[in-house]
Amino acid sequence: MQNPATAAIPTYRLHLLRALYLLIAVGQGSLQWPKLVHHPASWDLWHGVGVCMLAALAALALLGIRYPLQMLPLLLYELAWKSMWMLSVAVPLWLDHRTSAEIAENVFAIGLGVVLCPLVVPWGYVLANYVRRPGDRWK
Repeated sequence: MQNPATAAIPTYRLHLLRALYLLIAVGQGSLQWPKLVHHPASWDLWHGVGVCMLAALAALALLGIRYPLQMLPLLLYELAWKSMWMLSVAVPLWLDHRTSAEIAENVFAIGLGVVLCPLVVPWGYVLANYVRRPGDRWK
């Protein structure tokens, strides 16, 4: 029996969502989980925060493979943080001509998410379920 909320979403869109969740889980997971498991005794606070947040994102992306529409807020978060990073970190560095090979590599990886997320997210579903639909009751 098909869920009425997912009936309007074509199967290929659900598969695209699953592929993006898998890319996040494998891509971020392969980078962040080894750092988390084998981290130094003393970590810089914000580096540790970043690794933990990205490792959690990768782990939660696995749920998106099974529940692609229910986990859409994860992709919206992914799009939001990557867009903010591009605008607040990468662009100013580029404008000041202070880019390096490491920054260029990050710009590519993060920019890929800024491009892929908007292409894969079913924006009609987001609008109907997160903008137009009334919120949950408070009492």
